[in-house]
Amino acid sequence: MSAAPVRILVVDDEPPIRKLLRTGLGTQGYEVIEAANGREAQERLSAEPRPDLVILDLGLPDIQGHELLRRWREAGSDTPIVILSSRTDEAGIVEALELGADDYVTKPFGAKELVARIRVALRHRLQAQGERALFQTGDLSVDLVRRMVRLRSEEVKLTPREYEILRVLVQHAGKVLTHQHVIRQVWGGIADVQNLRVHVRQLRQKIEADPERPYYILTETGVGYRLRAPE
Repeated sequence: MSAAPVRILVVDDEPPIRKLLRTGLGTQGYEVIEAANGREAQERLSAEPRPDLVILDLGLPDIQGHELLRRWREAGSDTPIVILSSRTDEAGIVEALELGADDYVTKPFGAKELVARIRVALRHRLQAQGERALFQTGDLSVDLVRRMVRLRSEEVKLTPREYEILRVLVQHAGKVLTHQHVIRQVWGGIADVQNLRVHVRQLRQKIEADPERPYYILTETGVGYRLRAPE
């Protein structure tokens, strides 16, 4: 017997967007269920069988996406949530991520990009209970047990702060992390974004072939950083 398909709940008040996602994700083997507003989303999320992932528009007509996020996370739901929105304001995206969203894609979006974000969010949630001892992406490897970083088999010497930043990014590889999330994890919240940027720049000098065009540590403008996930 084959495994049940991954169920994705699409919450969006625009029928053309829901149809586009239903068709596109259906061709990728996902089962799509829909909600046109926040009330329907609440019902779908609690119905059995429950969705494995939610694609959530922030601009809903009844209950705003941020409020739904807050309710779901406060209720203990750990269902991966990918934000899909036409919003271009960085503050709204940052707020959603701080409330517990796993990732975001802005309209208009590419199907390949959205599917990649879905796969990362699902994979990350499966790994959330355990930290992999050895991480590798491209020529970069990080041994979290021995606290050793290698690039093309050569050891890279990092400062304690640089290593902690990289460790946090490795734990969430492929997922965008806000500036404040990294600052809380590395400094306990006692630092500013400029300080973080200085350390990320120093880290890139050590692991990137071209620090001005980074391959591993990607900048999400105005939001934070994302470490390239393993292929």
